[in-house]
Amino acid sequence: MSKPTLVKPDIKEYEHLTQKERMIAGYPYRPGNPQLANERANARQLIRKYNDSEVGDKAGRRKILEELLNPACRDKKIFIEVPFRVDYGYNLTLGNNVEANFNCVFLDCAPITIGDNCLLAPGVQIYAATHPLNPKYRKDDDEYYELAFPVKIGNNVWIGGNAIICPGVTIGDNVVVGAGSVVTKDVPSDVVVAGNPAKVIRTLDFKE
Repeated sequence: MSKPTLVKPDIKEYEHLTQKERMIAGYPYRPGNPQLANERANARQLIRKYNDSEVGDKAGRRKILEELLNPACRDKKIFIEVPFRVDYGYNLTLGNNVEANFNCVFLDCAPITIGDNCLLAPGVQIYAATHPLNPKYRKDDDEYYELAFPVKIGNNVWIGGNAIICPGVTIGDNVVVGAGSVVTKDVPSDVVVAGNPAKVIRTLDFKE
């Protein structure tokens, strides 16, 4: 699916899908669906346990993450500082040697994938979740729906404090995202981006 437009996609494209399948595939979905509501509630219970856990309880924290995150994260070296937030957890896939500092937020209504050796500074927010542009679909009635688009982050990426990664964005390998940046478009490998909206300010030449 493409990013939000003023026109709602033809229901014939996705009427055969469950609300969860629609959410993950980028189609309009109803977040109040009982299955989705229960899964969010379960994620919030696990997040609360993780954020309230003892600093030295590495085994306990690991067990919670294994239950919360995508199964592909198991056996990976991951460090997530408390507190942090997710919507569902199962749509968040982290590579090996990923570190997320205080107050990171992952709105993983669609898949969020982060590669190996990535560093997330405090307050990084990654949004797969979004809303339709047409306000008629944001009203609390039978036509209300939400949208989500995958976010993919490559290997060896460093994201500065309070940066925001928007829905549908892909970031290449070896990228540095400046603190406070808002990344609204895809980013190629081997660059530094900064600003709102984020733009390439330097190409990284590793032969320097």
